Amino acid sequence: MTSIASLTLEVADTEAADRFYTAFGLGAHVHLRASEVPATGFRGFVLSLTVSQPSTVDAFIGAALGAGATPVKPAEKSFWGYGGVVQAPDGTIWKVATSEKKDTGPASRQFDEMVLLLGATDVAASKRFYVDRGLVVAKSFGRKYVEFATASSPVKLALYGRRALAKNVGVPMDGTGSHRLMLGSDAGSFTDPDGFAWEAAS
Repeated sequence: MTSIASLTLEVADTEAADRFYTAFGLGAHVHLRASEVPATGFRGFVLSLTVSQPSTVDAFIGAALGAGATPVKPAEKSFWGYGGVVQAPDGTIWKVATSEKKDTGPASRQFDEMVLLLGATDVAASKRFYVDRGLVVAKSFGRKYVEFATASSPVKLALYGRRALAKNVGVPMDGTGSHRLMLGSDAGSFTDPDGFAWEAAS
């Protein structure tokens, strides 16, 4: 089964980005690569951390803001749980959320899973593309959302409509240039219909 072995963010300043992700608590989970390829606006993807309770959401959001992130959506309760959105200094949008509405223990800086949400122009077409490359569908809701089974992967992969994804995190959907994202896997090198690039994991 194809899975994501690594996630690399391409940034203008790797030292500054490393300081940020270390402070955010994700230094061991995100790879960084220097790149000056231009990108403007929404890059078409969101990284999401699923955590156990609201105080853990607050701990991650607070650490990110303290390290220089920009608030996009303040952490707050909703009908589905509790969560907030920030933008890292390198431009990556991070969502931190929990389905729980009350704390059941002390806050921590541990997350249950990291999900990479790719904004697709045509979710059904991108779903077919990835299935053809060995990914197995775990959940699918028509042309709106697809989640792939990546049990052995440190990162879960999901597809969302680009417009819906931008709306979900509270940013305009417009953007041009590089995604500034590289996915490493055992499926070899290819580029998906929306320009997201995969490479053989080292």
